[in-house]
Amino acid sequence: MAAPPSKRKTLTNIILLILEKSVDGTVRINDFLNNPSFYAYKGGWDYPLKKSSLARTVKRLRENGLIDFISDQELLIRLTDEGRDRALWEKVRSENTKWDGKWRLVIWDVPEKRRQARDLLRYKLKQLGFKQWQQSVWATKVNCTKLLRDFIRKVGIEDWVMVVESDNVGL
Repeated sequence: MAAPPSKRKTLTNIILLILEKSVDGTVRINDFLNNPSFYAYKGGWDYPLKKSSLARTVKRLRENGLIDFISDQELLIRLTDEGRDRALWEKVRSENTKWDGKWRLVIWDVPEKRRQARDLLRYKLKQLGFKQWQQSVWATKVNCTKLLRDFIRKVGIEDWVMVVESDNVGL
């Protein structure tokens, strides 16, 4: 069994997910502090939100290029494109939805000259809970086909990777 996530990691992911869910991708930091029960409910955490923890997390998110300040006076933050990307991956990883009966298979033969892209693909597959069936065949029950295809296009390896979604996998 995996160890529970640290509060720091959880708060980071919660802030990203809340920003991703917001209408325009922006939230005032004071809203987190003034309405912690609302955000705790939406984000799924159950510990008190401390101003110092929030400040450290926001600073780290900004340093990592995942959020920007729109207004320093109002302390209004928004997701960057990279932050939105990370939030979407976290959303897929954290969803506890019932299995829809479809398998997602990723089959690839990425050439050695694109080794870094291949390693990045393998890393993302592990993050999403894929299991290796054969050397270059991985499978999961997680509904992540669209996000995965977008990622493959973004990395530029669509010529060597196939994503299959099927409800008929077996002997």
